[in-house]
Amino acid sequence: MLKRKMLDKLIAWKQKAGGREALLIEGARRVGKSTIVEEFGRTQYKSYILIDFTRLPRDVRDIFENQRDDFDTFFMLLSAYYRKRLYERESLIIFDEVQRYPAARELIKYLVADGRYDYVETGSLISIKRNVANIVIPSEERKMDMGPLDFEEFCWAMGEELLAETI
Repeated sequence: MLKRKMLDKLIAWKQKAGGREALLIEGARRVGKSTIVEEFGRTQYKSYILIDFTRLPRDVRDIFENQRDDFDTFFMLLSAYYRKRLYERESLIIFDEVQRYPAARELIKYLVADGRYDYVETGSLISIKRNVANIVIPSEERKMDMGPLDFEEFCWAMGEELLAETI
């Protein structure tokens, strides 16, 4: 796993937000958004569920379409489908490539208000901006941009920590 500065930003967001806002990580494709968010879920939470909207199974789509007014059932079915126990205030739900399913992004407002879990969304910049015409962007959503490795991160990846410190 590459060391990325974004992990520290995610940890700071978790401490500051306290479940009162979701986080949307925008960036170009293939810069490591999904990887770093999954690492964040694995290391900073008791459990996490990653919902990949590029490969959304019909069963999960049905949960989003049919249980959006009953969060007890919504979370129970997500937990059962992904075979992951969710712990109140100790679990993260990741909406990966959320631009593929705008209704999920719109639901974030109500999920955050429910307050049981933390939410991180990832998406590519162009697609997110294109797919917002018919949805209400949640005010409970904070945005962060993520780019490719910067030079310091590149030095870390190449085992050149001393060079990174020197520069």
